Amino acid sequence: MTTQLGVETPLDDRGRAPASPVVTWLKSRGAWILILDLALIAFFSLISRGNVFWSVANAQSLLLSVSQILLLALGLAMMLGAGIFDLSLGANLVLSSVVGALVMRSFQQTAGDTTSYHDIPLAILAGLVACVVVGAAFGAVNGVIIAIGNINSLVATLATLGIGTGIALLITGGSDVAGLPADLQISIGLNTVLGVPIPALASILIAVCLWVVVRFMRYGMRTQAIGSSRTSAERAGIRVRAHLIGLAVLGGALAGLAGFIDLSRFGSTALAGHANDALAAVTAAVIGGTLLEGGRISITGTVWGAFLAVILQVGLVIIGVSAFWQLIVVGAVLLIAVLLDRVSVVRRSRSVRGP
Repeated sequence: MTTQLGVETPLDDRGRAPASPVVTWLKSRGAWILILDLALIAFFSLISRGNVFWSVANAQSLLLSVSQILLLALGLAMMLGAGIFDLSLGANLVLSSVVGALVMRSFQQTAGDTTSYHDIPLAILAGLVACVVVGAAFGAVNGVIIAIGNINSLVATLATLGIGTGIALLITGGSDVAGLPADLQISIGLNTVLGVPIPALASILIAVCLWVVVRFMRYGMRTQAIGSSRTSAERAGIRVRAHLIGLAVLGGALAGLAGFIDLSRFGSTALAGHANDALAAVTAAVIGGTLLEGGRISITGTVWGAFLAVILQVGLVIIGVSAFWQLIVVGAVLLIAVLLDRVSVVRRSRSVRGP
């Protein structure tokens, strides 16, 4: 203990006074990603003519895009925490949105007549349920293959990526499903509360719930324990296989919800618009501080990482950078995130071994 102005301050194990909460926060990966997000917003606002980047309409569009990437990244972060991966998130989103769109169109009294929906609220609810159920089922298939089949998660989800995309194209004949209720966009996709799009509010609420799970609940602790050492987790009595399947189902359900948000944004499916979703989700999760090897999940870092991925994409579009360069930039950011991840692993292993 040390005494300053008559107040005793506890010392850490090295005899030093603990850092203030602000200093501790500034040392976290999430804090630096947030600062980088703000710096990028300022940069793109300065170099874009007429301050287009900082317009209300563009900010709302950015939040809508973030809502989808964030849902995918949150599911992936939870899976990475347990040491498994999912490359099929984009395919899951597309397939879920296709089934959800077809379910909604089944409520048309006259096929092809977009004004003939007999129960629009029920149609939208049915579409939402269909998206989430299909997404969860897709995730369950991944989970069973990985946990029960004991197949490497990268290989398994690379295979289901192709299968899911192929099924979606077969169902639709390669064409987007349109003719959905106009209220889907008006009431959900383009609707706002205090200027914030409803899909963005939903994704932020889910992020808060998962933060509570990771920080305070046994489920989050067990997830990270599995990622640290699956063998030790099994010896501790954790049902590892069931837990991995549950994580895959969670990630799939969030991908299905992202598929529903996609429908509510555009009023139709977007078969060709999600080829890079997995890249953006991995970038968001890893650069936010979630370890690729498992054992650590950063929900707040994932939130700021999702913003980073979308800010880069939107900002580069606004300043007129080619789509090819956008892929290069996002890929480079992912490489930097992986390098930071490796540095974190090495530093953590050294601290465990000691000097």
